Amino acid sequence: MNTRRDVLSRRVRMLVAATITYNVVEAVVALTAGTIASSTALIGFGLDSVIEVASATAVAWQFSGRDPEARERTALKVIAVSFFALAAYVTVESVRSLFSAEAADHSTVGIVLAAVSLVVMPFLSVAQRRAGRDLGSASAVADSKQTLLCTYLSAVLLVGLLLNSAFGWYWADPLAALVIAAVAVREGREAWRGDHCC
Repeated sequence: MNTRRDVLSRRVRMLVAATITYNVVEAVVALTAGTIASSTALIGFGLDSVIEVASATAVAWQFSGRDPEARERTALKVIAVSFFALAAYVTVESVRSLFSAEAADHSTVGIVLAAVSLVVMPFLSVAQRRAGRDLGSASAVADSKQTLLCTYLSAVLLVGLLLNSAFGWYWADPLAALVIAAVAVREGREAWRGDHCC
């Protein structure tokens, strides 16, 4: 007979699989649309999706072993480093875009993607956080925060893309990307310290 812990571990693995699947699709769409539109924010959002895949993969690795608690610290470090890598790339690209006054093109695909993610990600995040807290897993909770970050980033991205499209405010796109970078640094620090539980 399965214990509650086994059930929760299986739930975490299922949620991680759903997160990975969604984020792979999101990354491909965002990176393609961002490259076509020359949108730093959209590319940053796509890279965040790649990082979410790395984060979720670290949690999947943790829960694939016999003793997930022994692997938790390593999983948290991987999640933290992924946040810092995102922040560094997005900051450099945003500053470059701001100083070159390089306007991103309109991206209908990017706007739709941001809107869909704004609806999907909160549900995944809440389910992940609940399972992680019930299990007492800091890495599962940290991964749920990575998913919740995607919700905030979706909103920031949507606003940036809409302002750029509607008013031609070229600076809205890289400014939105800088917000993404700042939030990523904060979350990276929390993951590094293991401040995500419970």
